[in-house]
Amino acid sequence: MAKYGILVDAQWCSGCHSCEVACQMEHGLPVGQTGIKVVKIGPWVIGDEADENWQFSYLPIPTKQCDTCAARRGLGKVPTCVQHCQSQCLEFGRVEDLNAKILAKLEYFNPAGSV
Repeated sequence: MAKYGILVDAQWCSGCHSCEVACQMEHGLPVGQTGIKVVKIGPWVIGDEADENWQFSYLPIPTKQCDTCAARRGLGKVPTCVQHCQSQCLEFGRVEDLNAKILAKLEYFNPAGSV
């Protein structure tokens, strides 16, 4: 039996929280509870001008409440967080297929034979 999962490409997450809101609305969860949580990483300094240039990063993390929208998937739909992700950094699929995408991305950034 195939296993399914959600692939998060943290490189593209803008921190918009649309995945959180979509999850709360889909499942009728109260404020503060969600199946996916966007966390802010940082800040850290960019360059030599510590007073002016700061960078943040964001990472959507599924929580214990996430069931990958089993009811939606039963209807042939993707999880609501994936559907509503504005930056399209979330992807749902078979673990084998998602793993192949990760390996292809790693190969793109580090071609065989390069250092």
